Amino acid sequence: MKADVWKMLSTEELVEKYREASAKHGRLLDALKTRAANKEYDRVIAIESELRMRGESARERILTLLSDAESGTRYWAASAALGFASTEGARVLAELATPPLSQIGISAAMLLDAWKDGTYRPR
Repeated sequence: MKADVWKMLSTEELVEKYREASAKHGRLLDALKTRAANKEYDRVIAIESELRMRGESARERILTLLSDAESGTRYWAASAALGFASTEGARVLAELATPPLSQIGISAAMLLDAWKDGTYRPR
């Protein structure tokens, strides 16, 4: 979808698209289907960008995804939350980074380390 399409969706619809794309990205990444995962990555980033522009209400909706059943969704919500609810975001990343590790868990551990040492600055 083009960026203009994201703007036409309600925040609820956009959050649902974010949940779907982040879950799919996580499943593809864990299945080592990196090309397909990269397409979903681009989609997640585009949706997240639109959500950031929508302010506080969108941020609150992202926080509800921290407890989603899909590890990919929790990862993306936690990475976004580092910018406005760092305690909650870091907690979820730490949970994802515990063994047994998946590709998402490895990504969570790396992101958490980069955030702690200041080499990653949330948007």
